[in-house]
Amino acid sequence: MSGFVVKGWCPDAWRPMMAGDGLLVRVRPPLARLTAEQVEGLCKAAIRHGNGQIDLTARANLQLRGATEASWPIMVAELQALGLVDPDPAREGRGAIIVNPDWREGDDTHAIASEWRVRLAELPELPGKVGFVVDAGPAPILAHASGDFRIERAAAGDLLLRADGRASGVTVTRSNAVDALIRLAHWFADSNGRTAGRMARHTASLPDWAEGDAVPASGAPMQPGAHPMGAVYGLPFGRIEAASLAAFARAHDCAIRLTPWRLLIAEGIVPAPAAGMLLADSPILHVDACVGAPACPQASVETRSLAARLAPLIEGRLHVSGCAKGCARARAADWVLTGREGAFDLACNARAGATPLHTGLTPERAVALLGAC
Repeated sequence: MSGFVVKGWCPDAWRPMMAGDGLLVRVRPPLARLTAEQVEGLCKAAIRHGNGQIDLTARANLQLRGATEASWPIMVAELQALGLVDPDPAREGRGAIIVNPDWREGDDTHAIASEWRVRLAELPELPGKVGFVVDAGPAPILAHASGDFRIERAAAGDLLLRADGRASGVTVTRSNAVDALIRLAHWFADSNGRTAGRMARHTASLPDWAEGDAVPASGAPMQPGAHPMGAVYGLPFGRIEAASLAAFARAHDCAIRLTPWRLLIAEGIVPAPAAGMLLADSPILHVDACVGAPACPQASVETRSLAARLAPLIEGRLHVSGCAKGCARARAADWVLTGREGAFDLACNARAGATPLHTGLTPERAVALLGAC
């Protein structure tokens, strides 16, 4: 595939990444929750020091776009004052955790994730894309969220620690779960896991203590609409205007929780229409599409207008990628269009960059082919 560069790391607030529309500044709110005051402050920073575009990522982070070399330090200082960025860059860089968004204060997910955040300094140096998942609710829902070290609810009701890519794990308790998580992270580093980059690609045999036959429980996926905590809204392609999000938070005076599915939970409100957000399920929420050209310098094609055209036409999961990196979706999709030299390659049951069935497709030809599937 043509000319893309795999960076091997994810941006954060202290290490922004250059894109076609400026620097990306990624924000990891503690436990993926922002108060109404934090939402408004973050949106003001996005408008003043960026281009006002905010992305909700597959790791339940917020990505502020369009910052400059001069503006991003000011942006980060304002986010730090809001309690959204750790003043220690090393701690901020280690804070890649996805939590079950249904957590309540004092429950297993909240307690384990909170202890993990306190003990970040005990983690070894890990590859930049490595992440953690704490999904300890009664009905875990993060099975497909990206994470290398996972605390989950077992089918038998216990808690389990599972290395990503393994079907089962070892049982743990609320009091020793973080100890076990940190111990497994050290094993990964000591057994040359950095070379593999991710746990699922690491072929070393797990230590005996981390082997087990506990399998994760299953839970229903979250959908837009009413929720026990308030209302769930979908963001098409995970994108929202900062001005719209700020107006929403101001009007409802509500805290917001982030999820890895382009959905956010607005706490304590009655579901009602909101600008830029969807209250009902829609085909567009089941299409993965990166930002594409011209916002990404590695993409040779525009992606999201084509994805929007295709969304209602096909069944199954569609991934439209600006290049072979496949940033919007790491897993295989039923259909994947990959940009290459200004046109698209089409593959089936594959990841971006896979051997294609068709090459050199225009958007119109892609619509004709997939619309007939």
